[in-house]
Amino acid sequence: MKNVALLVVLMSLSALFIRAEEPATEPIFNGKDLTGWKVPEPNPWWTVADGILIGTSDEKKKGHVLETEKAYQDCIIEAKARWTGSIDSGIFVRKGQKWQCQIGVSRSLKVDMTCSIYAAGSYKVKAKGVDKLLKEGDWNAIKIEAKGDHYKIWLNGEIVVDEDLKGFNEPGPIGLQIHPGVQMKVEFKDFKAVELKK
Repeated sequence: MKNVALLVVLMSLSALFIRAEEPATEPIFNGKDLTGWKVPEPNPWWTVADGILIGTSDEKKKGHVLETEKAYQDCIIEAKARWTGSIDSGIFVRKGQKWQCQIGVSRSLKVDMTCSIYAAGSYKVKAKGVDKLLKEGDWNAIKIEAKGDHYKIWLNGEIVVDEDLKGFNEPGPIGLQIHPGVQMKVEFKDFKAVELKK
């Protein structure tokens, strides 16, 4: 019994050490305006109200991707997102808007692919267990870890993607999408990120 108790203590200390090693994310959206983001001119897509970053379609449904001024390579991103209906959005990571954590319904597949990885024109990794975790019409916590060619995605505290995917590791801005051809609205809050040291 003493050995079992010691093992439990050591495992608990190990877990604490691992969590302590993960750097804390810092706000990249200040809840007041779009400071730190590349704001288009004119800007019919992105507004801020009551601490929430709101993305809506423009009249012609051209769509837009709002990017951070800062580029990230290895990083952790955390945000809460809320939406209703058949939206098509996502969070872009790395260079050239080639890698995306999907939010909402895929235009091509016509099914909800939230937290799946869409990269270079197709879905590369399907998120697991999202149907049991997704809160329709409520705030959903999304966490992304991009480290080299390895990606992890959490939805509401549960890991739904843990995969290697090569070819998307050049640094780039974090982006938020309003998909063209779609009438939609998506909201974000508590948007944070941190660069990971190599």
